[in-house]
Formats: sequence, C-alpha cells, structure tokens
Amino acid sequence: MADKSLYRVAFILVTSLFFLWAFLHNINPILIPHLKKACQLSDAKSALIDSAVYIGYFLAAIPAGWFMHKFGYKKGILFGLMLYAIGALLFIPAAGTRSYVFFLVALFIMASGATFLETVANPYITKLGDASTAAQRLNFAQSFNGVGAFIAPIIGGLFILSGVEHSSQELQAMDTSVLNAYLQTEADTVKIPYLIMGLAVLLVIGVFMFSKIPEFKEESSEGSAKFSLSVLNKKSVQLAVLAQFFYVGGQVGIGSFFIRYSKYVQDIPEKQAAFLWGSIAMVGFMLGRFMGTYLMSFIRPAKLLAIYSIVSAILITISIFTKGNFAVYTLIATPFFMSIMFPTIFSLGLEGLTEEESKMASAFLVMAIVGGAFIPVIMGYISDSMGGNIQISYIIPAICFLVVGFYGFIKHKQNKNGNVSPIKMTH
Repeated sequence: MADKSLYRVAFILVTSLFFLWAFLHNINPILIPHLKKACQLSDAKSALIDSAVYIGYFLAAIPAGWFMHKFGYKKGILFGLMLYAIGALLFIPAAGTRSYVFFLVALFIMASGATFLETVANPYITKLGDASTAAQRLNFAQSFNGVGAFIAPIIGGLFILSGVEHSSQELQAMDTSVLNAYLQTEADTVKIPYLIMGLAVLLVIGVFMFSKIPEFKEESSEGSAKFSLSVLNKKSVQLAVLAQFFYVGGQVGIGSFFIRYSKYVQDIPEKQAAFLWGSIAMVGFMLGRFMGTYLMSFIRPAKLLAIYSIVSAILITISIFTKGNFAVYTLIATPFFMSIMFPTIFSLGLEGLTEEESKMASAFLVMAIVGGAFIPVIMGYISDSMGGNIQISYIIPAICFLVVGFYGFIKHKQNKNGNVSPIKMTH
C-alpha cells in the first residue's frame, strides 16, 4: 500500500511537468509576432525563436538521456527544472535591454531544460505501476500537454500582446524617442509573465526536492550498455526520423505565423488571432488526439496517418488560395488532423526493434523535432522575398504533410498483412 501511495504522489508531481514543455512550445506563436514588433524583425529573423527552441531540443536530447541513466530520474527532473527556471528568468534582462539575441539564449536554455524533463518524464510515468497499464498512464499524463497547448496562446494573448499594432508608415513617422519608448513598452510586457513562470518553477523544484519519489535502476543485459548508432542503418527508422522532421516542421510553421497570417488574409487583430488559435485550433488538437486514438480501434494507425496527412495538406492548400474568414478557419481546422501524427510516427518507427534499439531510435525520433528549427525560417524567407506575403509561405507546411502522408502510405503497405504494435501517445 505504501508503494501505491508513493507511486501516486510521484505520478501527480511528474504529470504536472507535462504542462511546462507544452507551454514552452505553444507560446511561440505569441512570442514570434510580439518580438517581431518589439525588436523590429523580418519574418525570417522572427522565426529564429522556433530555431532556438528546437535546436535546444536537438542538442540536449542525448545528454538528457545520458544524465538520466547516470544520475537517475529525480536528479534529471531537478536539473531540467533548474534550466527551465533560469531561462524564464533571463527574459527579464532580455526585455530590459531589448536584445533579441538575449531572448534567443533564454529560450535555448528553457528548451534544454524542457528536453531533460520530457526525456525523463515519459519513461518514468510508464514505470509508476503495472506494465500492462503503462500506456494508459502515459495517455492520461499527456492530457496535461494538451491543456498547456491551448492555455499558452490564450495567456500570451492576454498578458504579452498589447493589441497596439502600428503600420510601418506610422512607425517611420514617429520621433526617435517616442519610437524607442513604444518598442521598450512592448518588450517589457514579457517581464511579469516570465517572472511568475520562473518563480513557479522554482517552487516546483522545492516540492520535488523535499518529496520522496521512487527511483528505478535500469537493468542492463549482456551488451546492453553499448552506445550504438547502428539503429540508423534500419530503413524503417530512417523513414520515421525523416517523417518526424517534416511533421514537426510543418506543425510549428503553421502555428508560428498564424497571427501574421490572420492579419494578412482578414486583418484580424493580434489578440483576437491569439485567442482563436488557443481556444479553437489547440482545443481541436487536443480533441483530435482523443478521436484519433478511438479511430485506431477500427483503422490501422499507418493508414489513419496517411489519411490525416493528406487532409491536412488539402486544408493548408485551400488556406493559401482563399481569403477572409474562410481561409482563417480552414487553417484553424488543420491541428485537429495533426494531433495524432507525432505519437503515431513515433510508435511506428519503433516497430520490430529490440529494447536497446528502441532506446536509441527514441532518442533520434525526439531529435528529429529539429525540423521545427528550419521549416519556419524557410517560410519566413519566402514571405520576406514576396514582400511580406506570409500566406504563400504556407506551401512549405503543405509539402511537409505530403511527405508524412507518403510515410504513412509506405508503413500501411508494410503492415497490411502483419500485426501492428499498439500506439502509445508520447508527445
């Protein structure tokens, strides 16, 4: 009974962490237009916000796994929380100096901390109880990821975005002192939210430090301790990593420029666009995951992945060539279909692998989210080269989902006459 009580406390504490990295990822659609305005950036430069976060994930993924195996789960969590808190608090001097590079460094540190948390939390949750219910526990914990996904844009829209949007002509007409005062006021809006976030995470650190949570030792078998990249020789893993790269890049690109897109096609104010993204698109993302999980009882996961990817590409294509509310809501519908893609690609990529191969393949599948560092920047360059036409840049996410659809089609053909492993929601 004591073990069950200890496991329950540990489960509650670790589940709360899922909110943190979801918040980090889903606040970017707010930070990108906000810092573009406050630091006077081009679309391509503003997309470096995504680059800082996803390169942080890419570089920290393997060190986080090594740290976890070397020092244990609890120390991995504490180290990740410390990095996250430091990054959040660095937003205050970054805003004070209005230094874009400083902001990027702060985001990189936060992302590195989130990588540690995510690398530790997913396997830890699976160990807090019976192995037969591990997937159920992980799915429940993932619901807090969904909560963070829709709350982040709403909170950011309320407390970070000012709602003051001057045209380039109005900014050029401003006196230098008035312009600098306006830009500084814009930059300063991040101070209070990130101060609260940093202090909240420090409080969580205190709770973890003084809480007794179970530790698990990895059982090593003959030859299991070898660190090998040989799993990348498997074509199935190569294709999964490639599909994950394009999926995450497409997903991030769609959300990152949504506020800019809404302004371009329908002149929707930034606060309203932020609310639409959080309250409709991200809620749709969360509901889509539940619906997708249900549909997988009847439709093979790879087939559903292919269908959802093609639907996403069609919706994005429509949003490129239409205007007004129809274009905006067509794009808003896309996250519903994106929702199953990360965990489905992840699980399909691990099919047929040994335990040790799965560990390494999992690390590469997490690292593949570096696609989120590159695709938005490409979109930004296209927009800048087309005179600020952010709408046409959405051709890139459409292509990304066609790649994912192709992967789903290949896996469906391979699995058509075989057994398919159950899907575990892992992100």
